[in-house]
Amino acid sequence: MTPDTHDRPGLGILFICIGTLAISVNDLLIKVLSGGYPLHQLVFVRAAIGLVFTFGFLFAEGGLRLLRTDRPGIQALRGLLVVLANMTFFAAVAVLPLGQATALFFVAPLFITLLSIPMLGETVGPLRMGAVVVGFAGVVILQEPWKAELDVARWVLLLPVIAAALYALMQVLTRRLGVTTRASALAVYIQSTFLVVSLGFFVVAGDGRFAEGVENESLQFLLRAWRWPPEEDWPVFLGLGCMSGIVGYCLSAAYRSAAAATVAPFEYIGLPLAIFWGWAIFGEWPVPATWIGCALIIGAGIFVFLRERRRGRPTPGRRSLWGRR
Repeated sequence: MTPDTHDRPGLGILFICIGTLAISVNDLLIKVLSGGYPLHQLVFVRAAIGLVFTFGFLFAEGGLRLLRTDRPGIQALRGLLVVLANMTFFAAVAVLPLGQATALFFVAPLFITLLSIPMLGETVGPLRMGAVVVGFAGVVILQEPWKAELDVARWVLLLPVIAAALYALMQVLTRRLGVTTRASALAVYIQSTFLVVSLGFFVVAGDGRFAEGVENESLQFLLRAWRWPPEEDWPVFLGLGCMSGIVGYCLSAAYRSAAAATVAPFEYIGLPLAIFWGWAIFGEWPVPATWIGCALIIGAGIFVFLRERRRGRPTPGRRSLWGRR
């Protein structure tokens, strides 16, 4: 196929919007269950259910033959990065307000835009780079560095930022792999990695012995013992699995369909969604710093997108990647 056939920004934007909505629902469900289950149990269940949906997408796109890859090492690294990013972020969600944790995580699209320069050869001009700086300023404000004491440990506030850096690196790798790898296959690799890692946690810490005497809520969420869910919790677990399948496919498809600098800003719609869920379900109303930080990040994202549309052409890095097919 020609480069123009693959360069479909409208489709990439549609996929990223659907995926971001699914992410917000997934985070909501994780927070709902975080008080009674360990994180690795939730990860295992959502991955097991999500893998069923993912295989459905895989067979719709071409079947098991799509799983063949000539770069298994990069696939394994990509899967590990997304697992680490998810578990780091979810550990923060258990403690922080949903809107604040999500807003802090939204340094990820800014990282993606920056990483697309050296890793994908994409062009980011001075105006878009300025918008990225403004977005990072919003992230700093969200961390409220001027406060001497906070309701949570300072290191907990860093967890979403660490997750963002890992996620950004994973998504840029997706762009590199997406030229020859179907979105469904990429999603299967990730879901399988979730299963392996969560089972490893179960073998090592599934009996909860490492959680004894631990007071920090994030660490408790990571280390408490597995337990069999009561009947009323199974619909929530099923919802987690469904969201996992949708997220895995849509994010991979988005970054295969369009340049990273085009797609990434649309992940910002996760901010108002997270604030809404936090207010509607948990009664969490953002403090002024959260509103200011969100405004800066969203404004930066919209500006970056408008600049990309104004250019109206594929980035140089995208053309060079098609040439390697």
